[in-house]
Amino acid sequence: MSPRRKFDATLITVDVHLAPETMHHALRNDAQAGLNAMPKDIPPKWFYDHYGSQLFDEITKVAEYYPTRCERSILMTQAATIAEVTKADTLIELGSGTSDKTTVLLDALRSEGTLRRFMPFDVSEQTLRAAAALISTNYPGTEVHAVVGDFEQHLHTLPVGGKRLIAFLGGTIGNLEPAKRATFLQDVANQLQLGDHFLLGTDLVKAPERLIAAYDDQAGITALFNKNLLSVLNRELDADFDHSDFTHVAAWVPERQWIEMRLEARRDLEVKVVALNQVVRFAQGEQMRTEISAKFRRDRVESELADAGLTMTHWWTDPDGDFAVSLSTPST
Repeated sequence: MSPRRKFDATLITVDVHLAPETMHHALRNDAQAGLNAMPKDIPPKWFYDHYGSQLFDEITKVAEYYPTRCERSILMTQAATIAEVTKADTLIELGSGTSDKTTVLLDALRSEGTLRRFMPFDVSEQTLRAAAALISTNYPGTEVHAVVGDFEQHLHTLPVGGKRLIAFLGGTIGNLEPAKRATFLQDVANQLQLGDHFLLGTDLVKAPERLIAAYDDQAGITALFNKNLLSVLNRELDADFDHSDFTHVAAWVPERQWIEMRLEARRDLEVKVVALNQVVRFAQGEQMRTEISAKFRRDRVESELADAGLTMTHWWTDPDGDFAVSLSTPST
């Protein structure tokens, strides 16, 4: 049976490649590996249930979290150029979430007269459906073809045709460790055809105190976001994590040039995870890594793109050089 679900008489289509049972199986595997690792390590993709996506949307609005504001300012300044250069009729956004800042690109492509199709791609079906409905309402006549999937597994399912602009924004590329990042960029390059472009947002290296503040805001929203992972494990794997047993930690790792988010046990404790038929033990002060966020310089971005078979054609930053957006094409 095809995963395609047409749920509206308009131009909205949703392809579901992450059915609930598939996601459950993947989470079980990741939790089994991560909770038994030393140190413990759970991939950040599991933050993003519907509530997690809402919390991240709130994070982007706090004073300390500069990446979203900086990236939006770059897009607002350069969107017309991006639309003129790419002449894209299809915008594909990987890790789209609520697709809030994507409207800057959609507006520019519509003004250019090329926009025909928008394809948001995300792991949360609920968030994706809500975003697809809103975009369809605000951009009448534009086909909205949403894809529920994992960009580390399902890029090959992206429909082809037309001139496509694949956007991977928000600095999300930094959540991947170097080997996985190389594989992902190679997968993107393999998807691009002549006339397609890749738009990438990357957070840049800066003072560690600013980076730590961005991942540990005073309002505590990032802490809630981090601990939401425990709620996901409780709900999906019948675990009994208690949020009050853990402290949110953000740390700069200079030798890796990345920020790590962790959850630190406040005391010695045991956590039952029924779906894994396991009791997981934490020592007081033990930390479980929940996210990395690598920071970049231009030469590193350009080099990693080149290694994947992509040629950077444009590089834009905000006036303070905090964040960068680059445009690339397949190398000839």
